Amino acid sequence: MSSLIIRVQDVMQSEIVSIDGMATAKEAAEQMRMSKASELLVNKRSKDDAWGIVTVNDLVRDVVVPGREAEQVYVYEIMTKPIITVPAQMDIRYAVRLIHRIGIHRAPVEHMNEIIGMVTLSSLILDNDLL
Repeated sequence: MSSLIIRVQDVMQSEIVSIDGMATAKEAAEQMRMSKASELLVNKRSKDDAWGIVTVNDLVRDVVVPGREAEQVYVYEIMTKPIITVPAQMDIRYAVRLIHRIGIHRAPVEHMNEIIGMVTLSSLILDNDLL
């Protein structure tokens, strides 16, 4: 393995798809489908608010499995908020440990209080020479 440090910002997916918390689960699913994303960043409502995230698993667990009408479920009801972010400058080896220990599969990448990308545990491991 190389001694070169690979930072999260070097391997993150920089295209972020976001949605408002007042959108419906149906709108979230449509947006995921159109953008081929498995998660959506939920926008802050104000400067002092926290970011949120809604994933395909949230849709399955909280809408599909219980048989709820997707048009009657709001993103804010099923999202995770606040979210764990990883710093853009973090070494990917530390990011893998952090994401794994917390028990999540993906994390937004933060730089100067802004979300600039997204990383997944599988992409950190499989797309890089960590093993």
